[in-house]
Amino acid sequence: MAKVSINLATGSIQKEEIIVGIDLGTTNSLVAFINPDKHPQVINDAGKGVLVPSVVHFGESGEITVGNEAKNYLITDPQNTVFSVKRLLGRSYHDIENYKDFFSYKVIDDNTDSLVKIKVGDKFYTPIDLSALVLKELKARAEHALKTPVNRAVITVPAYFNDSQRQATRDAGKLAGLDVLRIVNEPTAASLAYGIGLNPEETKTIAVYDLGGGTFDVSILQIQNGIFEVLSTNGNTFLGGDDFDSLILDYWIEKNQLDKAELFSNAELLQQLRLKAEEAKKSFIHQSLFNEKIGDIWCTLDRVTFEQLIQPRVQETITCCKNALKDAKLDVSQIDEVVMVGGSTRTGLVKRMVAEFFGRALHNELNPDEVVALGAAIQADILAGNRKDILLLDVTPLSLGIETMGGLMDVIIPRNAKVPTKAGRQYTTSVDGQVNMKISVYQGERDLVKENRKLAEFDLKGIPAMPAGFPKIDINFLLNADGILKVQAIELRSGVKQEVEVKPTYGITDEQVEQMLMDSITHAKDDVAQRMLIEARTEGEQMVYTVERFMEKNGQLLTAEENAETHEHVVNLKAALTTGDKDLIHKKIDELNELTRPFAERVMDEAISVAMKGKAIE
Repeated sequence: MAKVSINLATGSIQKEEIIVGIDLGTTNSLVAFINPDKHPQVINDAGKGVLVPSVVHFGESGEITVGNEAKNYLITDPQNTVFSVKRLLGRSYHDIENYKDFFSYKVIDDNTDSLVKIKVGDKFYTPIDLSALVLKELKARAEHALKTPVNRAVITVPAYFNDSQRQATRDAGKLAGLDVLRIVNEPTAASLAYGIGLNPEETKTIAVYDLGGGTFDVSILQIQNGIFEVLSTNGNTFLGGDDFDSLILDYWIEKNQLDKAELFSNAELLQQLRLKAEEAKKSFIHQSLFNEKIGDIWCTLDRVTFEQLIQPRVQETITCCKNALKDAKLDVSQIDEVVMVGGSTRTGLVKRMVAEFFGRALHNELNPDEVVALGAAIQADILAGNRKDILLLDVTPLSLGIETMGGLMDVIIPRNAKVPTKAGRQYTTSVDGQVNMKISVYQGERDLVKENRKLAEFDLKGIPAMPAGFPKIDINFLLNADGILKVQAIELRSGVKQEVEVKPTYGITDEQVEQMLMDSITHAKDDVAQRMLIEARTEGEQMVYTVERFMEKNGQLLTAEENAETHEHVVNLKAALTTGDKDLIHKKIDELNELTRPFAERVMDEAISVAMKGKAIE
């Protein structure tokens, strides 16, 4: 175990190296650093602006644009332009199926709990790939502005992000060529930007109200001894400043008696009106009347009407604040500070209603778009050991995880996590009737376990024989302050349990840790490419297994033509699995999935109708 104040990850970081703070946002992202005057500062590279739209466009000849330039394609080439990818990070299709109409690009439905993929042209991308492109753009801008290589970063995530979403964010950073020192909660970063929590003597309970372009969340934090604990979070991932623009747009459509269907088919005019609505919203910060024209359409609105339009949506955010307090078992009077985050908190009505609800003055002195990135830069500075007054805790020098299908490393406790700590993840079986599961524990930063250090191995025996995917196996890692790791596996349906204790850092030198870290950065691109090919093959093999089992049981319910066509698709997928082309494998999985889904639905319907025959329905 290493003390951060002396060196981080055993000396790999020199104090003079710049570690940046990154706010990877749903709508916009930005990057900040600690300037020579020891103050956090956002980076505005080459006058492009501080905010980098989190938008990626794929051109016909394979060129990729990110940020400001990509945003222009949202109207002209929506199917090849990806936005709001943060909503998909670490998510399965089941998580987002109710929101699929929100996305103009193709989110692949493989009708399983596996992570979503996005199809652009003939290529398949994961949200990690796409987030990595945004992070790569931020890295490039930072390097250009600072005239120095940037290899290390602190990246922020919403407080409600689960373990797989945090790991996906780490993986995206790695793919972008960044060593992600810490994943920090956005509310924590915002608090640090205001200096809240920097004094270890201080004990405070704070509310962080974050209203961005597309999302809203509120977090209640307790700060004690410099440690931030999230007591509760609440919010709406589809409520933000964009809704205010839409309400203005609807108002103008009604006032000008426009045909909505006709307007929505005219992409250019619609975009002009949307931009005007955004302009109107922003103008009310300084003026009380907006009065402009687009062709024959009057775009007139006063502040009072604007506030009447948005009042119900702002009230929804106040309801979320009430629910967050209720979940934290606190009264509004127990909140010591209220921090405002997100560009939409500039709206006068928002500030008034939030101040009124909490009954106190708000922290909104800093630019609300920048506050999270500024706090991330402060956290980076703390990790670099440049702030002697901050309480620095022991951290894990290397990631800890287990081996999953295909020899992949699944990280459960990431490196630089504070200790003591605990984390867990749920797994299942891949073969019908599987009664034992081998659990291999590894330490290291590479994507393949063969490149990492094996710590322990044990068998979880006595899993009840069930179809693949039915058992629920929780694997928990508990790392104590002495560096002892306890790994526990438990099958939830039966209560079968097994555990082992290991000392992760035993017998490993600082130089070896350093070498492992350097190797992980050097081989990041190849590692990720290999991981993605293995994941595609694993998914393809599972698909073949599932379809062949289905055909064995239900082949007689299909026509000869359907049987032949399914067999042909299975053969094609098996052939693709022998190649090194992940996109081809995904394409064949997609084709087989599209072909067999109607059969599966038909078989299910027939089974239900047989079961219901002769049964009276009351």
